Amino acid sequence: MAIQHAVLALLARGPSYGYELKGAFEAAAGPQWGSLNIGHLYQILDRLSRDSLVVAERQAQQVKPDRVVYQITPAGRAELDRWLDEPSRRSGGFRDDFFLKVTAAARSGSARTVRTVLTNQRGHLLRELRNLDGLRRKAGDPVVGLLLAAAGRHVEADLAFVDDAEAVLLADSGALLATLAGTTSEITAYAADDSSPARADDVGPARAAG
Repeated sequence: MAIQHAVLALLARGPSYGYELKGAFEAAAGPQWGSLNIGHLYQILDRLSRDSLVVAERQAQQVKPDRVVYQITPAGRAELDRWLDEPSRRSGGFRDDFFLKVTAAARSGSARTVRTVLTNQRGHLLRELRNLDGLRRKAGDPVVGLLLAAAGRHVEADLAFVDDAEAVLLADSGALLATLAGTTSEITAYAADDSSPARADDVGPARAAG
């Protein structure tokens, strides 16, 4: 996640200090992001300082301890411009815990397991969607409302995947699941056979696709 660039964007508006940046980030990013850990924020600020993207100045306070104020540098503004000019790529690709769960359930051969996994996920996503919708209706900042709406669209896409998985895996009275489980068993047995050590090129396209 490019939180460091979001911090640079906040500092481009003027100098600031740790807790003020934390509050500004959470207000700008919206409740769907969650709170920003102050320790992690200070690590980011230290890294930005080491990279000469910000400069830190310690300011004395009469009652409270000294406060460290951060200011963006010309190099920091150049890095912020570079980041804004580039398209955003998925940080984790399409790796998803639920994808792996569907894979495991489907290859178990059990329609009951698949149905449980999909039903539980659908319920979770529907609750998440209602929560996001409620937060969006309360949002006073139009940008935060836009971000919450975008988060809702992500959840809707996940719900569509649940529907797709149900249609594909449970539509034929378990025939596909039995095939998937049987194919997995064949590959496992082949790999366990000492007389025929499994190699990637030994498993034909049909088995590899299964």
